[in-house]
Amino acid sequence: MRKSTNSNIEVRASRIAGQGIFALARLRARSKLGELTGEYISTREARRRAKGLRRIAIVEFDEGGAIDASVGGNEFQYTNHSCTPNAFIRRIHKRVEIYALRDIVPGEEITCDYGETQHEGTLPCRCGAPGCRGFL
Repeated sequence: MRKSTNSNIEVRASRIAGQGIFALARLRARSKLGELTGEYISTREARRRAKGLRRIAIVEFDEGGAIDASVGGNEFQYTNHSCTPNAFIRRIHKRVEIYALRDIVPGEEITCDYGETQHEGTLPCRCGAPGCRGFL
């Protein structure tokens, strides 16, 4: 278990994948939980780095460029995917923000729906949610 720089969350083992981030306090719906940090790189470099990796901590921007949280990233790099998430990612102006979709209770893992990924539908999803899509 690793304490976060955000006193409302901590990093610990996840049943979904490796490590995850978990609420230590009640987190209110629509509240900003934090911001993913990391190295800003080109889209081309992001795709080069992601090639062949099973665990990717890269978020691309529609207008080009990406954040690689595996380099200089914070605890939000451990946000796991769920097909029925309790949080969402907002990508804006070279920033990646995480917001609660609904109230999140203490002890609950914070998850986002990754949407399209570098895995292109080949990585089995392990979220365990009802209606899971099966692959990322």
